[in-house]
Amino acid sequence: MTENLRPSGAYTTDQDPNPYSYSTAYDGYPPPPPYAPGRHQRRAKRPVVLLTAVALVAAMIGGGTAALVGQLNSGGPQATGSSGVVQGTTVSQSSKGTVAGVAEAVSPAIVEIGAASSAGKSTGSGVVITEDGEIVTNNHVISGAQQIQVTLSTGKTYTADVVGTDPDKDLALIKLRGASGLKTATLGDSSQVKVGDQVVAIGSPEGLTGTVTSGIISALDRDVTVAKDDSGSSGRGDGDRWPFEFGGQQFNGDTGERTTTYKALQTDASLNPGNSGGALINMDGEIIGINSAMYSPSSSASGSGSTAGSVGLGFAIPVNTLKADLDTLRAGDGS
Repeated sequence: MTENLRPSGAYTTDQDPNPYSYSTAYDGYPPPPPYAPGRHQRRAKRPVVLLTAVALVAAMIGGGTAALVGQLNSGGPQATGSSGVVQGTTVSQSSKGTVAGVAEAVSPAIVEIGAASSAGKSTGSGVVITEDGEIVTNNHVISGAQQIQVTLSTGKTYTADVVGTDPDKDLALIKLRGASGLKTATLGDSSQVKVGDQVVAIGSPEGLTGTVTSGIISALDRDVTVAKDDSGSSGRGDGDRWPFEFGGQQFNGDTGERTTTYKALQTDASLNPGNSGGALINMDGEIIGINSAMYSPSSSASGSGSTAGSVGLGFAIPVNTLKADLDTLRAGDGS
C-alpha cells in the first residue's frame, strides 16, 4: 500500500473525522505539519533495527552463559577426573546417583582373576585402569601364582603377567597379554569420603562375575592387618578366604608371621570371598577403594571350613593409597 502525503497539509473531511479551519494568522497558509514528510518511515524502522540488535546481543550473551554453565557443570572443557591419573567410565546424567547407574557404568571395568599356585586355585577381582590391560588387585589375590587368568565382564579371557607388587600395602598390578580398547575405571579421591556416604561394591564373590552390592561407608581409618604372602597362612589353600586381623582379633584363619597393617575404609556393603581386589565405588562412578578384607564367620562350629558370607564388616584400601603407589607398581620396585 502506498502512502499519499498531501503537500498542502490540508485534510479532507473523509480523511479526518474532526475537520478544522486555519486561522488567518498564518496568512492563508496551513500550519506546518506535526512532522516532516518522509521522516515517519525512517523513524518506524529504527525500533525494528534496535530490537533486532538487542535480540542478537541477548542471544550471544545467553549462548555464552549456557556454554559457561555447561563448562562449570562438566568440569570445564579440559575436565579430567578427580584422580589426575586415570579417566574412564562415567555414570550417565539420567542415572547419576543410582546403584543401577553406577553398576552399568563401572561393571565393564571390573574383572575376575583366577590365580593358580602350588597351594591351589584362588578367585579374586580386579579393576582395569588402562585400555591396554593394566589391572589393579590385591597382592594376596595373586601372591605365589604360577598362572593368572583374567575374565572380562564380556566373558572374554586373557592370560596376565605380574607387573609389580607391594605386599606392605596389599596391592598388585598385573597386565593382560594382547589386550586393547578395554573399558577403564575412573579413580576418585578417597580423602573426600565421609562416614555415611553411599557406595557400591562390584566383584566376583564365589566366582560370580560382576556381582553388585551396595551400602554405606561405616567408618574411616580402620587398622587392618593382613598376611604379606601365602606362606604360613592357613586361609590361602581354598583360594577364597583371606585371613586378617582387626581390633585385636583374627578372622578367616591365621595371618602367619609376615603381616602388614594399613588404614582402611570400612563398609557395610556385602563383601564375600572373591570380592578381594574389586572396586568400592562412590555414586559418581569413581573408584574410592580396592576391596581387601571381609569378615566371613564359620557357618558352624564343626570346623568344616565353609563360610556364612557377609555380616556387614568389609574393608577397602583407599584409592589415594593406590594412586600414590602406581609408579612403584609399574616399575616393579615394590616386590
